[in-house]
Amino acid sequence: MNILFIMYDQLRFDYLGCAGHPHLKTPNFDRVAAMGVRFTNAYVQSPICGASRMCFYTGRYASSHGAQWNGFPLRVGEMTLGDHLRKAGMDCWLIGKTHMKVDAEGMARLGLSPDTVIGARQAECGFDAWVRDDGLWAYGPDGFYDEKRSPYNEYLKDRGYPGDNPWADFANAGINDDDTMASGWIFENADKPANIREEDSETPWLTSRAIDFMDQATGPWCAHVSYIKPHWPYIVPAPYHDMYGPDHVMPPVRDPSEREDAHPVYDVHMRGKVGAAFQQESVRNKVIPAYMGLIAQCDDQLGRLLDHLESSGQMDNTMIVLTSDHGDYLGDHWLGEKNLFHDPSVKIPLIIYDPRNRADATRGTTCEALVESLDLAATFVDAAGAAVPDHIIEGRSLQPWLDGDTPNWRDYVISEYDYSASPQCPQLGVSPRDARLFMVFDGRYKLMHAEGGFRPMLFDLQKDPDEITDLAKSDSHNAVIARLYDHLAEWGRRMSQRVTRSDKDIEAMRGRSLRKGILPFLVDGSEVPEELTERYRGSAKARYTES
Repeated sequence: MNILFIMYDQLRFDYLGCAGHPHLKTPNFDRVAAMGVRFTNAYVQSPICGASRMCFYTGRYASSHGAQWNGFPLRVGEMTLGDHLRKAGMDCWLIGKTHMKVDAEGMARLGLSPDTVIGARQAECGFDAWVRDDGLWAYGPDGFYDEKRSPYNEYLKDRGYPGDNPWADFANAGINDDDTMASGWIFENADKPANIREEDSETPWLTSRAIDFMDQATGPWCAHVSYIKPHWPYIVPAPYHDMYGPDHVMPPVRDPSEREDAHPVYDVHMRGKVGAAFQQESVRNKVIPAYMGLIAQCDDQLGRLLDHLESSGQMDNTMIVLTSDHGDYLGDHWLGEKNLFHDPSVKIPLIIYDPRNRADATRGTTCEALVESLDLAATFVDAAGAAVPDHIIEGRSLQPWLDGDTPNWRDYVISEYDYSASPQCPQLGVSPRDARLFMVFDGRYKLMHAEGGFRPMLFDLQKDPDEITDLAKSDSHNAVIARLYDHLAEWGRRMSQRVTRSDKDIEAMRGRSLRKGILPFLVDGSEVPEELTERYRGSAKARYTES
């Protein structure tokens, strides 16, 4: 069986037709949901792009792998999905984005060259790269910096788009009425069509690369097709730019009471540049229709992939996984982006189609189990027919849920956010080591803990599904807070770094030194089986004497 692991960047869990969005049409996402299982309580282990992806790719929590912010390198030697799957006999390929920063210093220390197979895999997050492009090819005061030569930019040049950086000039820009550039970096331009042929824009381009891969691949393979969209910049080519309008924009989920006596970390984010922008209805009325248009384009391109799987006869032997690395506040809770732990940020869509007969009973169903993004690494290793190395991978295989079983499951999910590199850290006067947030969610209550001496935040999602009322502002829920802190402490005591020995290895090691005849601390030898001391008993050998 093959695995088509599709990730959309910054796709909200509730911006799909099958998730109940009242206006957005996503027939191809819905098509996969009808064939498989849609997990309705899936959470990322960090709401920031790079850290979240490293959790997906390693199957480990952010505090375990250490790459907790964009641009923090994933240390050399960290086991990844590619390492586990290749060991199980399955190739693992990247098509698109990883947001991974190579540990160049670590590679140099160990003498690993990026132009070797091992070095290249270390530099590409464990994947073999069919094509990698992380997007966002911008101009700054120092000009255009293209460290890796964007494959997408090279494609645009081959298609006749002029300049060194046609991504910025065409894919990320429309045209004003006076024929000047309307950059996608500026929100007021979000309602303009991108100045590019739709078939040449990023999402169709990457879909074509994925089809190219599948046409030449011999299985079994895992292909991580990782789209940059619907992540900002919020600009999309025609006909998607005006497919939706202000009438399709849902009212923001927010209340003035959230700003009263707000948690300091929450408050400083609400007062930030992104939050201030999305608090303006004029911004939301332009950005959200563009965001919806980007999702509609993603859905159409998913349809291309599904049709290709069917026409090539691969649908019956390919597991399909649709998910995202985090969500997007879009003005909910007075915020933009994805910095904190409200559901619009930390909860993700997750749909899995398993083509095998064993999953027939769950087709077209939903599953409410508490799922972590870590679980996909375990699921893929399981699907490849190997035992999950649970001393390394901290997630759990979702296969029992796909098969219709009810396994013994977790009682809570965890997410982490290291904001030490953000402007909010110095604004709060917090040291980089204390600029850390943790979320514990047990299916009803959600706790946010902030290091640095701050009080927690608490929401009751059963009574307050919109997460408006912070119950930790009073002492009325101290028992609940204490229980969730117990969960956090239990999680913090987990065995996470003993990755070179499994429990099975350790059990097999017991008594090995005895079998080698290493027998310290014996009083008379009766403490151990006689055969262990046999060579040390009986007649003494002749003593060596000098003749």
